[in-house]
Amino acid sequence: MNNETDKYLDDLTNKVIKESSLETPSVDFTVSVMNQISGLNTTSITYKPLISKWGWTLIFVISVALVVFVMYDGGTSPSWLGTIDFSVLYDNKIISALSNFKMPKLFVYAMLLFGLMFSIQIPYLKYHFNKRFE
Repeated sequence: MNNETDKYLDDLTNKVIKESSLETPSVDFTVSVMNQISGLNTTSITYKPLISKWGWTLIFVISVALVVFVMYDGGTSPSWLGTIDFSVLYDNKIISALSNFKMPKLFVYAMLLFGLMFSIQIPYLKYHFNKRFE
């Protein structure tokens, strides 16, 4: 019964398609569509950076102040960093297992080339997309 239904629907579809005529748009269809598109209000998107210039200035000033403080402190003040036991970081099984691992030179060269190409492509793609969206 399912096969008969499929055949009936197939025949009906073929009949409807043969009886219908091909619709063609009017002569000035493209012109009227383009006029409607040009009549639409366009909104311009302005670029707003994630971190403003004031934010970058603040980050820079804090970084410089931190570097100057560390350089001119002279190590006279007691440091809380000296009380932390860092032996946990380098006296464990993972570090000792990985200490004998040697990287093949070909892999190192491939990663260096990948990094170089990546650092070249990012500015190129940024320029390309900025030019494209102007």
